[in-house]
Formats: sequence, structure tokens, C-alpha cells
Amino acid sequence: MRRLAALAVPLLLGACTQEEWLTDMKQQPSVGTWQYFSTDTVAGDTTPFRGNPQGSVPTNGITVASWQVSYAPMPATVDSMSGIANPVAADERSLVNGRKIFQVNCAVCHGDLGDGKGTLAVVSGMAFVPAIDGAATQARTDGYLFGMLRNGRGLMPPQNRIPEAMRWDVINYVRGLQGRYPVATGPLGFPGQTGDKLPGVSAVGPTVPSVYLKPATTGITPKAEKAAQTGKPAGNTGGHE
Repeated sequence: MRRLAALAVPLLLGACTQEEWLTDMKQQPSVGTWQYFSTDTVAGDTTPFRGNPQGSVPTNGITVASWQVSYAPMPATVDSMSGIANPVAADERSLVNGRKIFQVNCAVCHGDLGDGKGTLAVVSGMAFVPAIDGAATQARTDGYLFGMLRNGRGLMPPQNRIPEAMRWDVINYVRGLQGRYPVATGPLGFPGQTGDKLPGVSAVGPTVPSVYLKPATTGITPKAEKAAQTGKPAGNTGGHE
């Protein structure tokens, strides 16, 4: 009898899916990768999907994905991004924002003027930081400078904490330090200050309204309808057949 009971348990559990007998919070109406949306919900298809949370994947993508170009801080890797075009116009907004970000992230090494005479060089007494206002950097493309900010190279660490759109502002500002555009120099604000003297909040992943995208339900049979066809119980959670 024990053996018969043990054999019967898998058969009993196999008669329903885990969505039909699990009652914890792990199973909720949702749509995962490569899954379809189902209209089989308790209240019907009346509750739309939530938008992307702040700080999630940017809705406009990224300039170069890691599967295209690695994040290795190698000369050839950085060189491979030389052909990337700068999508941000060097207007007043960009140059002012670039100055703010440059002061926070770059001036400590490269100096307020981009001459390599930043605080680090003064304090350490060493002149190992290259100037970025000279002919060598002027000859580099905007894409190459973007690659340097993305990957880093040599003693320069990557600057990926700066959102991509703002990195282009920094590049535009560096071109100004090289004499291409008239730009103001020096810090605008200091630690602890707020307002327009320092860079604003980075909008990495703007919230998308729930009506922005809704997976199609064409060809999907709701569980309730499927149950009516097969005679099996439909369960009480969303899903598809």
C-alpha cells in the first residue's frame, strides 16, 4: 500500500501546474523574457503593465554595447571607437553642463584649463597627467575621447558613472578648452552646494508610461477558454497555453 501511495503522489501533483497550487507571492501575473501576455486575469485585461522604474535600462539604448566593444582598457579597444559620431550639439547648454561635469570628475587631474596641472599634480609634485588642450588630443576624434571615458586607459580610470549623454557634453567642453569654442573655466560650485552650480540628477532610465508598450495577445488562448475546451480547471492566476 505504501508503494502504491508513493507512486500515486506524482500523478496527483502532475494533474495541475505549480501556478494552480502554489499560494505564495512567488507566482504573480507578470510577463517575463520570451513570454506572452495573457488576458486570463481575475478582473480581465483592465490593469496595464507598470512603466520602467527610474534608474533602469535607458529607453534610448546605449552608444556601444559590451557585446560590440568590450570594456577592456586597451589601446586597440579604445581606438576601435574612433569612428563614433558625436550626437550632441556643442550649444550653450552642452558647454555649460560639460564644464560642471568636467570640474567634478576631470579637473582634479587634468586641471581647470586642461593643461595637466590639476590638484593631483600640484600635491604629488609629479607631472604624469597628460595635457588635453594640446595638438595630440585635438587630433583625436570625438569617438576616441568617448572611448577613453567609457573604457579608461593607462592610469586613467573609466568614467562610466557619468551618463552617456553627459559624456558628450564633457567632450564638447574639452573641445572648448582646446580653443574650438569660447568656454568659461574654473569651478562653478563646491561640495555641498546645490542648484544650477553643479550637475543635476542623471536621468538614466526615464519612466515609460504603461500604455507605451503592450505585448500582443494574438493567437493566445486564455486559460479560462482552454479549460472550457479541455474540461481541466483553469486555476486562479494569469498564464497562457
